[in-house]
Amino acid sequence: MRPTPSSLASLTPHVPTGLTGLFTHPLPRPHLLYLYTTTLTRLRHLPDHSVYRQSTEALTNHRLNIVRSVKPPGYQEWAKRAEALLEQHPNLLDGKGIGWQIGEKGQLGDEREQAMEWDGERIVVTPEGTRSQEERAGQVDALTSEDGEGGDETEAEILGQKPEWEPEPSLEKEQVMELEERIGQGLIEEVIRVAQGELKLVDTMLEHKVWEELEEHAPEGLRVTESSGNEKLI
Repeated sequence: MRPTPSSLASLTPHVPTGLTGLFTHPLPRPHLLYLYTTTLTRLRHLPDHSVYRQSTEALTNHRLNIVRSVKPPGYQEWAKRAEALLEQHPNLLDGKGIGWQIGEKGQLGDEREQAMEWDGERIVVTPEGTRSQEERAGQVDALTSEDGEGGDETEAEILGQKPEWEPEPSLEKEQVMELEERIGQGLIEEVIRVAQGELKLVDTMLEHKVWEELEEHAPEGLRVTESSGNEKLI
């Protein structure tokens, strides 16, 4: 069991945290980076004058900067390997919905819907079943050349053998505790739950266009209670 506070916690992934239905997250930092940066991207669809957008952007940017500032041991070495891998395979994460963040640069995964139509790309028909080494080599040659010109894909990519994405190193217990203390919303898993809810809320706000004027205004003389607890007449 992982009780609260986190000073007594275990960071073993997928074990109970001590809160009902909440299990230890294996990689909370990249997950939070993905949620916060995606939330900020979605908020751009709201008008600049929207009070909801302004307040949510300020809070999300504040938490994003906190998470960015805490880096796990071995992060710099991992970042170099990740950048080198993405230079060689720029489309490695496309369509996988994987979020990563390297310094100030980031990849949020491909949220685009891929059209189910032929886009002019060549169609190569290959026989079913296991092929010999010679047949596989011929398949690569057919796919990498058109009218004598070579393509940009490597043999491994063409044969569906893309390299595995290396996850970011895990945070140490003291670093998780630091994030929890600075964000101030309980366990890091609770912080993730809140960030997921905030991301969904942006879509709800967009759907209902909360920045627009009310269709029916409140009648004059109505007594309302403000968030501070004070009452006033409108």
